[in-house]
Amino acid sequence: MTKTRPRRSKINPLPDFVPPCLAKLGQSVPIGDAWGHEIKFDGYRLQVRIDADDVRLLTRTGLDWTERFGTLAKAFRALKLKSALLDGEAIVEDARGASNFSALVEALQTGNSGRIVFVAFDLLHIAGENLMDLPLEMRKARLQPAVVTGPSHERIRYSEHIVCDGRKLFDEVCKLGLEGIISKRLDRAYHSGRHDDWRKTKCISTDEFVISGYVDSAAAKTSVGALVLALHSGKTLVYAGRVGTGFTREVAAALWSALQPLRRDASPLSAELDAAQRKDVRWVRPKLVAQIEYRALTADKLLRHASFKALREDKPARLVKRP
Repeated sequence: MTKTRPRRSKINPLPDFVPPCLAKLGQSVPIGDAWGHEIKFDGYRLQVRIDADDVRLLTRTGLDWTERFGTLAKAFRALKLKSALLDGEAIVEDARGASNFSALVEALQTGNSGRIVFVAFDLLHIAGENLMDLPLEMRKARLQPAVVTGPSHERIRYSEHIVCDGRKLFDEVCKLGLEGIISKRLDRAYHSGRHDDWRKTKCISTDEFVISGYVDSAAAKTSVGALVLALHSGKTLVYAGRVGTGFTREVAAALWSALQPLRRDASPLSAELDAAQRKDVRWVRPKLVAQIEYRALTADKLLRHASFKALREDKPARLVKRP
């Protein structure tokens, strides 16, 4: 009698990269036990691909930034995972323990990668098993023991989710001066792209804008005094306002230098600005992306009480649209 051999489980090859799941911006926090709520971090979205000792840190557009994040890759090697694909956020914390995007950019520019922490909030693949079709709750149950182990614990953390009245959590998060929360459907599979399975609710609005021009500083000849910002709407580039605060002296000078090779005579915007809006503006090719914090928008959808945080290098200008 021939013995029946046990079936081997199907081994799924480790993907090179999976386009990330992105949260839609919501005006209110979703309610119900189907939702898990997490703190929204202010950093760089990263996908970590682990294939034995080969660790790659990939941006949300698939750029390989392993070298830029320096010693962070060593922390993942310490996990001793044979193969895995992790989704999360690279952050630097300030004195309050809150994530600070400007501090992260500074750490990357100065090579001070020891300050950078990775907060893991999803697990897409592990040990030859594709988890993306599983509900989020099951993926996170597999994620926690995979990352909260050994000497890498301080550099690699697990993002807890809470099933609660998200409105109360949101109020507490705002009182602490944090950016907001992300609400995720615990019963849904992982789907690339922006959709309603994940929703973000913000206490403070922080978004990317394209730099379309600048105004020289009145205090220093080779520094910017303000940036002219824009967003893509279809095939057009639409004016979004100016930002003239948030620059240190060093940052203002660095921005001025970065913008000089992009100078152009004509405005790249689709519509002509009024005299006040275009006063003293030096136009540039719309290539650089700025992270801007703001409190509100005017009736014309222009920024109010805006402050510059840092340049973003992980997102091409052509993808920057109105949230």
